[in-house]
Amino acid sequence: MPRFRFKLQPVLDQREREERDKQMIVASFERERLALESRIRMCQQMMDDERTTLSAALATGQRVDLKAVKMQAGAALTYNFQAQRSVLELAGVFRKLKLAREELAGAAARRKAVELLRDQQQAEFKRAQDMKESHELDEMSVMRFQRNDGIRL
Repeated sequence: MPRFRFKLQPVLDQREREERDKQMIVASFERERLALESRIRMCQQMMDDERTTLSAALATGQRVDLKAVKMQAGAALTYNFQAQRSVLELAGVFRKLKLAREELAGAAARRKAVELLRDQQQAEFKRAQDMKESHELDEMSVMRFQRNDGIRL
């Protein structure tokens, strides 16, 4: 029995590779997004820690070392600057991620189109094989009937 052979299999393979490449790009942007979000959370946590430390020092009523306060304020400003810079980078990553997801969706649609064509051709091949087999069985039945009918005469 002949086997189905999809003539456009190299095209389908190429479309699958293209989709995989697009998935890798999306994954790299997702990793970058997660790293930036983590950095922003870390900066916010550090700013909160500096604020808490400063509040605790002021609340004790003891003599406050202005040099230490100045250093803590500088550290808080540095963390604030880093967080703002990370937010801007994150906005850029979101734009790139959106475009990459759109390209991935397009690649998936192109792959699915070729798969649909393959499935249609495979179904047509199976129908043709079934019809051929049915025709051969009919032919054998007719031949058997004629042979049996010839014996009865």
